[in-house]
Amino acid sequence: MASEESWTDRIDEAVNNVFEPVRDVLSDVVFHEVSILGGDIPLIVGWLVVAGLVFTVYFGFVQIRHFGLALRLVRGRYEQPDAPGEVSHFQALTSAVAGTVGLGNIAGVAIAVSLGGPGATFWMIVCGLLGMASKFVECTLGVRYREIDERGRVSGGPMHYLRRGLAERGLPRLGAVLSVLASVMILFFAFFGGNFFQVNQSLEQLATATREHTGFFAGSGGALLFGAIVAVLAAAVLLGGIRAIGRVTSRLVPAMAVLYVSACLVVIAFNVREVPDALVTIVTEAFRPEGVAGGVVGALVMGFQRAAFSNEAGVGSAPIAHSAVRTRRPATEGLVALLEPFLDTVVICTMTALTIVVAGGPLYREAREAAASGEGVDGGTVGISITSDAFETALPWFPAVLTIAVFLFAFATIITWGYYGQKAWAHLFGRAKGSETAYKVLFCVMIMAGALLSLGTLVELADAFLFSAAVCNIVGLYLLAPLVKRELGRVLDYVRRRDAGESDAAIEADEKLAAVTPVVLEAPHAPHTPDAVRDFADGADGADESDEEEGPADGLPVAN
Repeated sequence: MASEESWTDRIDEAVNNVFEPVRDVLSDVVFHEVSILGGDIPLIVGWLVVAGLVFTVYFGFVQIRHFGLALRLVRGRYEQPDAPGEVSHFQALTSAVAGTVGLGNIAGVAIAVSLGGPGATFWMIVCGLLGMASKFVECTLGVRYREIDERGRVSGGPMHYLRRGLAERGLPRLGAVLSVLASVMILFFAFFGGNFFQVNQSLEQLATATREHTGFFAGSGGALLFGAIVAVLAAAVLLGGIRAIGRVTSRLVPAMAVLYVSACLVVIAFNVREVPDALVTIVTEAFRPEGVAGGVVGALVMGFQRAAFSNEAGVGSAPIAHSAVRTRRPATEGLVALLEPFLDTVVICTMTALTIVVAGGPLYREAREAAASGEGVDGGTVGISITSDAFETALPWFPAVLTIAVFLFAFATIITWGYYGQKAWAHLFGRAKGSETAYKVLFCVMIMAGALLSLGTLVELADAFLFSAAVCNIVGLYLLAPLVKRELGRVLDYVRRRDAGESDAAIEADEKLAAVTPVVLEAPHAPHTPDAVRDFADGADGADESDEEEGPADGLPVAN
């Protein structure tokens, strides 16, 4: 065993030494901090939060005014089974939620309320509400510019709406460059953040939970077995594509959410007398925090940072899943998508924070004292321990439940990011069967590696890559926001007429009559030709062609 441990350690050290300089440079740029009112805020967090604020105002507080409509849509009120796409609104939502609800909701929130105090919870909720607007914009565009091949398989996401949307705006070169960069960044995170890290951390939690009974999972044999099981399960789901992912997540996400939230409610019920004081503390310490470096700005930064990193609103990953929805009106899925940050941040992250605050476990108190004295609180395992400690105050057996929750969260993230990575891979290397098979094999190999290695530098580099994608993505969102507003108008008119008793056929007939120009079908792309290669080869001429083909005034995407 010693020799096995030594070779994995040697690989870790060698890889980390190679990528550390790259990690340091990119992290310094992406997570560069500026001092504001005595607190330090990463520029990327400000970039995401400002975008959420701008879209909230521009779309007239869409996340509040149309929240009820979003719920009706996700329940299937306006479902059209014959519409183009692969999954229902509910399945698209659960697939995307599976990619965001993960270890950050358990460990990251604990670190946030330890360093930023209870007041960080308030700012977490605010950021989650703003992120709903960003998610609405990017997922509407994801459906608007999706492509459907001859077998009915959907491809969507920032690599498509940045390329085609910006070409329509007369910026084909910028769109081509941004789409390639977004693809590379999403692909890198799919391998190391959405895969490698999830396996590594869920195995670590399993080994910790079972160490009193067996040390099997702490050794390389147990790690290899765990990695093999997860790889087989993930491969079985990924081979079925988004339809299989939708079927799994539509059951898995509600189950893990009910399991986790129920456990939170049990702890809160055990400490029900503390709840009113805890809620008052969360609000008052948002503006007058105690023992928080940077004061109110410090609490705000911790809350915003946790929420932004958790729900990924504006990053461009979620539109890949949402674009597979069955709909003829892109903004219907944009409205459904705004529920995602609400569930991830406003519900699950807030439940975690409230549970930790009301329970007041010894590890949380120690972490708060350390933060007040200027000491750091770092590491995912520390965060999980703080959360687990809070639950143990009411549920002594909770570590077993937490282990199950961590695994479910991690597995859901793995299969969703496996799909995201596949779409980014196809944009870069083509959609031929051999290319997609190579990706799936490599993805499963990375699952096995995640169980055996840590490669901390690559995981940290993956975070920097993912949030670099937000820079590319939000530039496109700003430029394409007017189109999204028109799409929203179409949906609101459609809903009004449907609620008045009109049929889909009558509404669609009127929409066709209102179209200024006829729909021109786009020639399907050769399946073996990567989109990225074609873009750079075609240049501006290809963009002009896209302009002619995109024409319908009603904004409907053309299914190949």
